[in-house]
Amino acid sequence: MIDLPVTEIFDDLDGALAAHTAAVLMAPPGAGKSTAVPLFLKDAQWLSGRKIVMLAPRRLAARAAARRMAHMLGERVGRTVGYRVRLDTRIGPHTRIEVVTEGVLTRMLQNDPALDGVGLVIFDEFHERSLNADVGLALCLDIQGILNADLKLLVMSATMDSGPVASLLGQAPVIEARGRTHPIETRYLGGHSPTGDLKKVAAAVCTALRQEQGSILVFLPGAAEIRMVAHLLEQAQLASHIHILPLLGGLSAKAQDRAISPPKSGQRKVVLATAIAETSLTIEGIGVVVDSGLQRFPRFDVGSGMSRLVTMAVSKASADQRRGRAGRLGPGACLRLWSEAANRALVPDRRPEILETDLCSLVLTLAGWGVGDPLDLKWLDPPPEGAFDRACDLLRDLNALDQDNRTTRHGREMALLPMHPRLAHMVLMARQNGQGRAACDLAALLAERDPLWFYDGCGEADMRLRFDLIQARREGRPFTIPAARIDENACRHIIRIGDQMSRPLGRFRPSDTAGDVSLGRLLAWAYPDRIARRRPETRGRYLMAGGQGVRLDAKDPLAGEEYIVAVETDGRRQDGRIFRAAAYDRNHLEEQFADRLEQRSEIGWDAGRRAVTSRKELRLGALLVSVQPIHQPDENQVMAAMMEGIAQNGIAALPWSRSLRNLQARVCFLHNIPGIEGGWPDLSDQNLIADLEWLTPCLGGVSSLRDLAGIDLRSALVGQLTYTQHRQLDMLAPTHWVVPSGSRIAIDYGGKVPVMAVRLQEMFGLEQTPTIAGGRQPLLIHLLSPAGRPVQVTQDLAGFWRSTYHEVKKELKGRYPKHYWPDDPMSAIATARVRPKP
Repeated sequence: MIDLPVTEIFDDLDGALAAHTAAVLMAPPGAGKSTAVPLFLKDAQWLSGRKIVMLAPRRLAARAAARRMAHMLGERVGRTVGYRVRLDTRIGPHTRIEVVTEGVLTRMLQNDPALDGVGLVIFDEFHERSLNADVGLALCLDIQGILNADLKLLVMSATMDSGPVASLLGQAPVIEARGRTHPIETRYLGGHSPTGDLKKVAAAVCTALRQEQGSILVFLPGAAEIRMVAHLLEQAQLASHIHILPLLGGLSAKAQDRAISPPKSGQRKVVLATAIAETSLTIEGIGVVVDSGLQRFPRFDVGSGMSRLVTMAVSKASADQRRGRAGRLGPGACLRLWSEAANRALVPDRRPEILETDLCSLVLTLAGWGVGDPLDLKWLDPPPEGAFDRACDLLRDLNALDQDNRTTRHGREMALLPMHPRLAHMVLMARQNGQGRAACDLAALLAERDPLWFYDGCGEADMRLRFDLIQARREGRPFTIPAARIDENACRHIIRIGDQMSRPLGRFRPSDTAGDVSLGRLLAWAYPDRIARRRPETRGRYLMAGGQGVRLDAKDPLAGEEYIVAVETDGRRQDGRIFRAAAYDRNHLEEQFADRLEQRSEIGWDAGRRAVTSRKELRLGALLVSVQPIHQPDENQVMAAMMEGIAQNGIAALPWSRSLRNLQARVCFLHNIPGIEGGWPDLSDQNLIADLEWLTPCLGGVSSLRDLAGIDLRSALVGQLTYTQHRQLDMLAPTHWVVPSGSRIAIDYGGKVPVMAVRLQEMFGLEQTPTIAGGRQPLLIHLLSPAGRPVQVTQDLAGFWRSTYHEVKKELKGRYPKHYWPDDPMSAIATARVRPKP
């Protein structure tokens, strides 16, 4: 430890923890904080021989740190220094330092809330702000000084802002250590943003192998990209002394050691890694970093209730961490596949995971801790309310929480299993149904990296291929998939994880095998909100019970299935892509979720059929499972649906005739006459369609637009009038007017003013303009020629006779000489004939 820079602050750190309940240590990568600090502090007087628990951000980092510390002590892992990670423990009776991760600290706190025998909890690389680290710190602060009176906390980081953390820890002292770095030449090889062009990544590696010394560390966003770049480098036919080594979670310890250990003399290695290699992990022999500038993050969408992996540009802090890996041993080089301008545009740091991810595990943990409101604990960033509430909803669906958000017995059993609550629920339900072993293998498949890589790049979605592959490998049977490459290391790891997952469940029934099982049935227990039914007349397009639309490639063999369980999607709210799924049987749905299926009578308007539909629907969330007709639907509901249909199609859908339109217009005329008594109703189209209750007496037995032809619309309209109004209607707004010739001439109420069109000769002898509405409204007279063409429009008949008539007479007499054209129209005899009778 003498050679490590962090040793310079050992005395300061020891004094700070002796005098305070917590401290913050800031030390750059390579300073030795992850290994030297725990070894130094284990002998501190204030620790009084108690244990140190150090929380590492990843399994790989936890195992590597424990091995490194054990090596520094000249011991094997599990003696003074051990580790506990998910499903893997190396702890002995003499262990003083335990490196833990993957929620193990949380599980330790649940099993022993006092952390009996633990004197110090170290949170390493806290700047990564993993969800488990935030939860672990909140729970440790909750027990500090109460359940564990002497517990000390140490938060360590390379890049974070120490102020907020120190404040959260009660104004804890901040200790800063210097690092030791060598000059690093940074070269920018890309365009305006970090690139996902893997051919450019492979080309940059080849360039670095020719121009630079030492081994190369390549940062890529995920396992798929690592496989693709490895494939491209294999095709480049590199020299035999160059070894391509992947480094990601899920690899065997032997494979991880090959990537981390220094290369043998005369050899070089190209380590293809995810962000796992950014911090807390020493990779020997690295002199060059090739950085794609991308990282894959989980993002939880409150609206869809789903998480999705999003590939994004790294933060500036992460890019700097990656660059620093090239200067651990001596002068190095960093090749960045983006431009210098793009580098200036990078965000300073990543958002904490607690703000971006699914909170189901956190909610179950807090409920088991007795905390219903997360604000009862201390957080750097409290859990978002929306995501927290959605997690509560899901856990209630999984029977893990009761209506008061307290853990049920089933929920407490789920919390004991080292897996996501969805998978824990699936495994427990499967065990009850004799398929526990299969469920454990399936849970391992879902929790670990995909063992299949499809050459066409789109990826086969069917979980059955993966499950059958694992069963074949478990039984030693051959199994090949022509379109895919099989990751044998991943297969072995999944089998091992499946076995480890099954251990807390005890012995299975003799009949409990992974034989002929319905994967859809198992997965539906874990993902009831992702049960999906194919949309009618489509291939590969589905609607999930949670209400989101999702899709499979139309060429995918699963795309024709009526029901599937969409295990993994890209999380988009609509038309999200399905990455992994399994076929599902409707009979299983009705058996598994009989208590959740909602049966409702659906009586509504069908715009396509232009009629009311009456049916019984069986639904699971947004999914329509089955439909049956209702033979005697409720009349009131049918009538309400019929009114909706009329409203959608407009008032013209009713069986209007010319006389009915005239009736409507006469009443509207009286409604609009100022000062008229009786409060005449408004029968305008707008008012009638706004409230169709007036039509209810006519709609008995009517269920389609076609049926409307037989209704008594006149009675419905007249029914809007009072008895007095009905008697007064013909008097105040008559349909006809008897003119001097004796003819009954119709009055047109369709315009702003009532109109009477009549031949001029039929009006001889009438001096004053006819009026209606009790004399309030003079008619607009359209005086017609013998041929029925308007020659004058007037509301002043007397004025017409006195002035304009003689000009009109002169013109018309020339056209119609046989007709009667008197000199004095007011004393002449009106006639409907050519001339009046003698």
